[in-house]
Amino acid sequence: MYRTWMRYLTPGHAHHRLGLVCLGVGLQHGRLPTVGPRTLDHHVAVLITAGSGWFQDTHGHRHTVTAPALLWLTPGVPHHYGPDPAWDECFVDFTGPATATYTELGYIEPGRPVVPLADAGAARATVTRIARAARRDNPLLDVETGAAVHELLVALRRARADLTPDGDEVLQALARDAFRPLTVAEHAARHGMTPAELRTAVRRAAGSSPKDYLLGIRLGHAKELLAATDLPVAAVARRVGYDDPAYFSRLFTRRVGTAPVRFREQQARTAPAEWSDRTPDPDDPPIIEGPPAP
Repeated sequence: MYRTWMRYLTPGHAHHRLGLVCLGVGLQHGRLPTVGPRTLDHHVAVLITAGSGWFQDTHGHRHTVTAPALLWLTPGVPHHYGPDPAWDECFVDFTGPATATYTELGYIEPGRPVVPLADAGAARATVTRIARAARRDNPLLDVETGAAVHELLVALRRARADLTPDGDEVLQALARDAFRPLTVAEHAARHGMTPAELRTAVRRAAGSSPKDYLLGIRLGHAKELLAATDLPVAAVARRVGYDDPAYFSRLFTRRVGTAPVRFREQQARTAPAEWSDRTPDPDDPPIIEGPPAP
């Protein structure tokens, strides 16, 4: 015998425009029946938290599934799988235009239907929140469950067994060296990699090219300096790795959509003089205390 609980949702057209909507959520365990062969018109993330089984791909090859693991069921792709009696799973059905971007970034992997996980705890907790939010009398039902699907995709990406919980080591090293005036080839050489190998590694881990990854870090810090200090734009440019302030200004304007001076006018805050050249340390965030207890 097996136990199952599931709920299916029908979000409206306005909710689909939010990017992702939840179509269903369920939790099952025990001697579950074999699934498929079948083909769906939407995505399903099946999270296996206990037991083992098999998954048959479109070529007829069977893959062993051992918990913790993730099964990707993607639209238009036939799937067929079977669990052992100790199988424990939860699943979330979802769709929306944002699935294309999540696939491009590597969060959804149609070509990798079975993904080993290091830890399913955070993802399972997110599914549980979706299940609780899916009660029929919840006025925030479709928005709350849709927002949680975004969170689930992040949790599943972080839980992958081939990634460390704190992020890819190559990305960590690139972040440390982001403000040094190094080319992509020089960054690659520092890691004993060719530029092509570095591009592949960064694309796999961050969903972007090394150049875009570094640019995002540099411009993010430039924004912090513009908003929180009175440093001249040329000095800001040098601090984030650009010796040519004119080039930095053009790059900033093209990527951000507004010039550095204009960004400062919009975002600047008045701060005590002793804080004029300090910006928050992302590794040491401030503690925001709540109001004192009555």
